[in-house]
Amino acid sequence: MIKTAVARRYAQALFELLDQSNIEATRGTLHGLAQAIKDSSSLRHVVASPAFGVDDKIGVLTELAGRFGCPPVVKAFLGQLVKKNRVRFLPDIAEAFAKLVDRSKGTQQVTVSSATPLPEAEQDRIKTRLRASLKREVDVTFQTEAAHLAGLQIHIGSMVVDSTVRGRLNAMQALLTRD
Repeated sequence: MIKTAVARRYAQALFELLDQSNIEATRGTLHGLAQAIKDSSSLRHVVASPAFGVDDKIGVLTELAGRFGCPPVVKAFLGQLVKKNRVRFLPDIAEAFAKLVDRSKGTQQVTVSSATPLPEAEQDRIKTRLRASLKREVDVTFQTEAAHLAGLQIHIGSMVVDSTVRGRLNAMQALLTRD
């Protein structure tokens, strides 16, 4: 809980520092850095290890951020994260920042999972229905997950709508094995 609160505070502070022209670039930079930290054990080691100085850590992060095309204010922000020993929160900060950007644009992030890839016409139909149901713009990400067997699983924020065969089988199993 504390980690989430810290991430939201830092994301809010950064969001308020930026002008509209830099918001999407910052979102991309934070996402790229968060993904790099998740994927690279070497990068995690550099930013977490006391063997590397503050200047070295700032240098590594700002160099990476520069490759993502980040605005100068983000480089200063990354320096503050390093100085305050908050770099480990960067993935959470990136997520919180993305939510702030979506809220400011009136957009809802939605993830739709299916057992097999959906045809383009079906994807368009799902986007249209979600837009109508939620009464706002939606940014839909389509994924495939063979474990679903059939049907769709839709993630809207913290809400999950599960109409997959796997989900129904799990629900029946829970019902049948309940005391």
